[in-house]
Amino acid sequence: MGEIWEGLVAGFWLLITLDADLVDITLRSLQVTLTAVVIASAMGLPLGAWLAIRRFRSRRTVIALLNALMGLPPVVVGLIVYLMLSRSGPFGVFGLLFTPTAMIIAQVIIITPLIASIAHQAMRDIWAEYHDLLISLSTSHWQRIRTLLWDGRRALITAALAGFGRAIGEVGAIMIVGGNIDQATRVLTTAIALETGKGDFALALGLGFVLIGLAMTVNLIIHMVGRTEREGKW
Repeated sequence: MGEIWEGLVAGFWLLITLDADLVDITLRSLQVTLTAVVIASAMGLPLGAWLAIRRFRSRRTVIALLNALMGLPPVVVGLIVYLMLSRSGPFGVFGLLFTPTAMIIAQVIIITPLIASIAHQAMRDIWAEYHDLLISLSTSHWQRIRTLLWDGRRALITAALAGFGRAIGEVGAIMIVGGNIDQATRVLTTAIALETGKGDFALALGLGFVLIGLAMTVNLIIHMVGRTEREGKW
């Protein structure tokens, strides 16, 4: 029990003194995850809106597939990305394996279905409300999508934040494609796993405090956005 307490105190001290390694790892995690969220949102949000307004024969199959991809095991994603980016893979010539770019690619694949699915559910309700008006105005599909995205922006922020929460806590795929290289691809989750294995509980707990803080912040923002949406304010 004493060792755990000492680790907690040491980890908290590293946090309040802004330890260099802790700050470096945290900033890298935020850079990778935020980049992945921006890319995934740019693809997932319009896709969700498009699925809400379009009617085609295999639409239900596409939606079901999208929902199924939300549960795609991250280690499988990491393995696929690894094979694609390895020297013998089709994109090996670019030398992206064990770089932050490879980590971003893996995170984008993991969170895009999640963001698109949440966006689709939100856009479906808004489309039911706006359907008659937008049809009567003879708007194009792109104009309808743009209208839904703007009027449903609060729900879409929630979708993006959900993607961020999923990505920031990912370890399996990141470990496979990033390699957990010091000062290159080491992020919060992989560093926690490494430091715990080494017995350096102080740094591991310090990083854990940061990760918990980020997760709680995201959940708090989601709660506030959801409450604001229910109250009809912005």
